[in-house]
Amino acid sequence: MSKAKNAFYAQSGGVTAVINASACGVIETARQHRDRISKVYAGRNGIIGALTEDLIDTSRESKSAIAALKTTPSGAFGSCRYKLKSLEESRAQYERLIAVFRAHDIGYFFYNGGGDSADTCLKISQLSKTTGFPIQAIHVPKTVDNDLPITDNCPGFGSVAKYIAISTREASFDVASMAKTSTKVFILEVMGRHAGWIAAAGGMASDEKTPIPIIILFPEVAFDRKRFMALVDEKVSRFGYCSVVVSEGVRDKDGRFLADQGLRDAFGHAQLGGVAPVVASMVKEDLGLKYHWAVADYLQRSARHIASRTDVEHAYATGAAAVRMALAGKNAVMPAIVRTSNQPYRWKIGEASLKRVANREKMMPRNFISPNGFSITARCRRYLEPLIRGEDYPAYDKNGLPRYVRLKNVAVRKKLAEPFSV
Repeated sequence: MSKAKNAFYAQSGGVTAVINASACGVIETARQHRDRISKVYAGRNGIIGALTEDLIDTSRESKSAIAALKTTPSGAFGSCRYKLKSLEESRAQYERLIAVFRAHDIGYFFYNGGGDSADTCLKISQLSKTTGFPIQAIHVPKTVDNDLPITDNCPGFGSVAKYIAISTREASFDVASMAKTSTKVFILEVMGRHAGWIAAAGGMASDEKTPIPIIILFPEVAFDRKRFMALVDEKVSRFGYCSVVVSEGVRDKDGRFLADQGLRDAFGHAQLGGVAPVVASMVKEDLGLKYHWAVADYLQRSARHIASRTDVEHAYATGAAAVRMALAGKNAVMPAIVRTSNQPYRWKIGEASLKRVANREKMMPRNFISPNGFSITARCRRYLEPLIRGEDYPAYDKNGLPRYVRLKNVAVRKKLAEPFSV
């Protein structure tokens, strides 16, 4: 029998309400196979933890503490926005990773993140081929943007979608009650750089039992100011008010972001934010209507108190499946959620090659967006409804606040003499 190896797990990119549930799935499943996986080391602040040899020994955490990750939001080990360069561009990065993995006897690599993280994971998997160092790299899917290909949906999205649907409904009730003498238009800005999945969730706030005048601005549909204003005017005239859900990535007909600040993040993406006040100012200028706007920002992705039960189950299952795939000898793959039925909702875990996932985005299908471009279709509703279904409340303290775990995050003793800067 071969000697048990250690595993490296890390979280990357923007965190979610359920990314720790995936961590729980990885760690608990690994602990069931101590004959194959000796310890799970977590990278402090993502892949940066591997490069700087800043590792966390999860074996120092109690069973109950690891279990509590399932109901704790954010990233328990710290995350990062850091994309590895190609082997040709920076051989030093890869030599450093090999040195760290070899020093700590790491044979398994689990990276929990979105599209850019899938790219990092794919590059790590190629270390075996280019350097002869044995490492199995499995990507654990996560992104609130829901834009990873192959998988039916992405862990993290269902909870954001639930939060936005609920917030849109509740805020709309507020506006409706005040519309006679106060606010006529409420504008909610949500995340979504290129794909309008989160914005689409706002459409779930309105249904046959609870009709609400909602307008959605998708990144996939070029913003037409004249058509938008005509629809706002029509809905306010008919209902007395309306709510607008706008994705941060909305563009004009020339492809320019309405909220582009001219800045770039660590991945080279345009730094967005502030599209809600831009749209609000247009409403005031063109229609003279009183408005209020809000930006969901971090609130939408950290709201564990109202997480979707389906999303929690997906997150845990993909983490656990990643370990099982590694133990089965898989490499450069990602556990994918496969929907097998809508009514009743059923799903299973499939497998996707990272070559088909890395650096690719899944946009909203056009048949999920209404013909006028400002709402969702029945087909979209059937897709979204199971993902926001069910509650999985955390435990609450007597003071009325949710009880979330803070891990000890005990550092692993460094073995390499040379430091490494990133």
